Amino acid sequence: MPDSTPFSADQIGYKAVRFSSKGVFATHKDHMVDPYAATRIPKEHQVQGFYYWPQDAAKCPSIVLLHDKWGVTPDAGDLAVRLAREGYVVMVPNLYGRQGGMVTASAEVADALAEQLDGDTVLQDINASCEFLNANITEDPEMEVTLRNAHAVVGLGLGGTLAILFALKRKRLRAAVSFYGALPDPLDATGTFHCRLLYHAPETDHAVTAAGLNRLEQRARDTGQAADVRRYPGTRHGFCDPVRPDVYNESAARQAWTETITFLNQHLPAVKAGHETQRS
Repeated sequence: MPDSTPFSADQIGYKAVRFSSKGVFATHKDHMVDPYAATRIPKEHQVQGFYYWPQDAAKCPSIVLLHDKWGVTPDAGDLAVRLAREGYVVMVPNLYGRQGGMVTASAEVADALAEQLDGDTVLQDINASCEFLNANITEDPEMEVTLRNAHAVVGLGLGGTLAILFALKRKRLRAAVSFYGALPDPLDATGTFHCRLLYHAPETDHAVTAAGLNRLEQRARDTGQAADVRRYPGTRHGFCDPVRPDVYNESAARQAWTETITFLNQHLPAVKAGHETQRS
């Protein structure tokens, strides 16, 4: 079957980025009039991450990709490239940046890292990632590739939990996708959903019940949005993780990917090589 993905892997640019967690960024002109700009140590936390973009496109909508409890693994980078090939600018913030930015293959260490995350500050860092994508600083042509306020979040596991919480926080978010994220508890006290949510649910999950998913769908309806829950029979938590053969389910992962791209295409503008179109 021919590859119908809009961009090839060779067309995807990549760089490491670092920016203020406050979501306010100095421009080139600011640096011109500040003789200490290059040596001043920022007082606020600096979010570190990786940035991927289609190099042969006009301005694109953006996705903030939220990694699982293992940290920013090579698989997170592979997934970012796959999303960028669909016509999106993708930001992968290191959610463990305030803890040293660790990456681990140990479930015990990963659980400890996830437990130590501070919910408010990590959501602040995700919000700053959106503002960095919004910045479009004119002096930096590499940042002139994003459409303002055309953002979605996609998260797996730990990132899937944060994607749900962020959909309850950022009013200008267009869409959220959660792969088997734990649900906020209590759900009724978490606020208003600001966008449509797609949730990929395995059949067996230690942290999420069928009753919890029903409450999630009802909560979204109560706030004027919708939560589309996709259920995958015969799967377990982590079924989209190819480095975990004990739980990986290739056919279900492929279906979830197709559902995700269809969902994102419905709720974000489309950009093809050299021009922008609107998805219907």
